[in-house]
Amino acid sequence: MKLKQRMHALTPIWYKKLGKVTLLFGIVAFIYPSNSIQAQTPSDGLMMPSKNICVLFSYDMGTFDRYWEGSYLRSNETIATVDRNMVLPMAAIGILDNLNFYVSLPYISTESSEPNGGRFTGARGFQDIGFALKYRPIRTELGPGRISFLATAGFSTPLTNYLSDYRPYSIGSGAPEFSIRAIGQYELNNQLYFRASAAHLWRGYTEAERDYYYNNGSYYTAWMDVPNAWTFETILGKWLFNTTLKLELSYSNLTSTSGDDIRAYNAAQPTNKVEVDRLGFSAQYYFKSIKGLGVVAYHNRVINGRNTPKMSNTGFGLTYQFNVIKKQTDEENAQ
Repeated sequence: MKLKQRMHALTPIWYKKLGKVTLLFGIVAFIYPSNSIQAQTPSDGLMMPSKNICVLFSYDMGTFDRYWEGSYLRSNETIATVDRNMVLPMAAIGILDNLNFYVSLPYISTESSEPNGGRFTGARGFQDIGFALKYRPIRTELGPGRISFLATAGFSTPLTNYLSDYRPYSIGSGAPEFSIRAIGQYELNNQLYFRASAAHLWRGYTEAERDYYYNNGSYYTAWMDVPNAWTFETILGKWLFNTTLKLELSYSNLTSTSGDDIRAYNAAQPTNKVEVDRLGFSAQYYFKSIKGLGVVAYHNRVINGRNTPKMSNTGFGLTYQFNVIKKQTDEENAQ
């Protein structure tokens, strides 16, 4: 029997019924990165000085009650509102002044805010551990400001054996991901700046809890090919109050390079082609009285999409930067 066949009619009746209830689609990507957290991240224009570490601990609250089935925006009356919460510890390490290393490990929980007759429960657990290197080869004066070019390479992989095909409650795509990002930023002398970035995400396979699925054809295997994607981001930001407050407005886009649409009366799955347009606002404040301590808050909202939830999320967190090697004073050097 051929691997791919037009056998939609043979889809089990129980699976079609399951799809009516689990149509809502939850998407998680290692870009939370670029769009969720506005501290020292692999996608911003900041660099951690050599021998410095910045740690972030944040909490994110997301919710949605509508989603795009293909390009059609619809609601699901059975599940109603889905809540997604994330606790994210992240560390940025200054290897050199122009070379930083990042590590992150989010803990995610999902649930329905409305009773669904006891049919389904949410999911929770550690998602994907992520690593990234960011390098800044160019930072120079240009006209009334400074221009910087940076590049980031990232890799993430599932830390636990979570169910990637359990939509909309799945906590992730369940596939390894490698990314390359190019970043350009121009900052005026009055500390108004503009930043743009583009990245390509290469994704692997995830194993589902079934041995058949449909993706523009029938597949008799549990392994699903998670589509690769492009991401783009533009940010307008401003430093205020003697570089203690940073405000940013952002627009970002994610577009899968392949995949299928969610079919009517069927569940979403990791093979779906996802498109997301998102707007965001963030504020970050650094305390002058407590050296190294900062707070961050943000809000993001999906304004358009394909095979993705119409989600809004709000988060807040604490950052702390410190030098891992204590600098000797002149007196200590004299001794």
